Amino acid sequence: MHTYDPALTDLVVASLRDRLLNRPALNHPGEGDKLDRVLARLIGPEGNDPAEVLRLWTEQLAPTVIAVDSPRFLSFVPAAPTQAAVLFDMLVSCSSIQGVSWLLASGPIAAENQVLRLLADLAGLPAEAGGCFVSGGSAGNLSALVTARDTARRRRRLGAYDRVRFAVSDQAHSSIGNALRIIGVEPFVVPTMDHRLTGSALRAALLADADPSDVIGVAATAGTTNAGIIDDLAEIAAVARDFDLWLHVDGAYGGAGLLAPSVRDRYQGIEHADSLVIDPHKWLFAPFDCAALLYREPHLARAAHTQDASYLDALHTDDNAQWDPSDYAHHLSRRARGLPLWFSLAVHGTRAYTEAIEHALTLARGTATLIRNTPYLELIREPELSAVLFRRIDWTAEDYAEWSARLLAGQTAFVAPTGWEGETIARFALLHPETTLEVVEEIVRTMG
Repeated sequence: MHTYDPALTDLVVASLRDRLLNRPALNHPGEGDKLDRVLARLIGPEGNDPAEVLRLWTEQLAPTVIAVDSPRFLSFVPAAPTQAAVLFDMLVSCSSIQGVSWLLASGPIAAENQVLRLLADLAGLPAEAGGCFVSGGSAGNLSALVTARDTARRRRRLGAYDRVRFAVSDQAHSSIGNALRIIGVEPFVVPTMDHRLTGSALRAALLADADPSDVIGVAATAGTTNAGIIDDLAEIAAVARDFDLWLHVDGAYGGAGLLAPSVRDRYQGIEHADSLVIDPHKWLFAPFDCAALLYREPHLARAAHTQDASYLDALHTDDNAQWDPSDYAHHLSRRARGLPLWFSLAVHGTRAYTEAIEHALTLARGTATLIRNTPYLELIREPELSAVLFRRIDWTAEDYAEWSARLLAGQTAFVAPTGWEGETIARFALLHPETTLEVVEEIVRTMG
């Protein structure tokens, strides 16, 4: 089973080469019954001809994967990994490169930490800041909130079952609420004005509460998923200091804007974060799955996450120069998922990243102008980052759904409708450097 097979290698490499050199089609969702027939009896006691298995993958399974790296994928938060990142991700995977500990993978971890240092510097975090790469924003938020909870319990001398709450806005990403449920922390929901959490709203909610002493932290957002709104980070940080709250910033989507001079001022206050999440597999052009988790004081994360067992004793030393990513999140085993980003940054340089992010921001502003000038459309709000919300006048939820399905069926684009204040609307998530205003105009015309 472990014998090297040149023919199998050639087959897979040829398939990968075709995917990398040719712009992928958007593709279509698969049909469950058809996929069941394709996969029936494929895995059993005896093996199959690898060429036949690869044919089934290429012809039957791969076309059911909606291509999130297409310039015409404008829903959710797309991904647009650079070719350098994708190629190096292949190297990481086919070489079984892991990144559990310094003892086992010091070179990969040092390279990952170079990228983490870049992100920490962009955010204005201190020199001692650090962390690790995790699978995504959900894993990053969960790990950061565990650290915040354990730190607060230790500092406030609370018991394991004493009630604690964490301030969140009504616009926080769903993973924040999910993480709080998992770790047994109650949400302290702060209403927002115009969908943005402000320091004044947070302060007012704390002062109005009967006993805010059990509120241990606040989760702010640097770029909401739906509308790209950045919370008032500077004011929130000031309130966090006044009430001794842990400040967590979820910048999974929007944090990449730190590289863009045209919007950098909107992130004032992010330098006060105790923990920060940025997903490079979103707007930093890395492949799935890759999220950067940073702490102002990494030793607090070590206290919360380090796993102790006899079989792990060899990993734990008193050498502060050694950095074990397993100490900074809920994971132990992990692939070195930050390496593709490291390679791409080293190959292209940060200026190319700045230009690509600024392209999306410029495109969003141009799209807003196009919508304002189109009689049958209404712009819902000026884009702050690269998400554009708008409505087609007189359309119902069914109209949006039919339009979206028609776009995908014709392979024109993938644009899923979203919700806004109880209304179904349209949304463009503009991220891909090869998405042009001409593509947007083509899509807009289909709504006429």
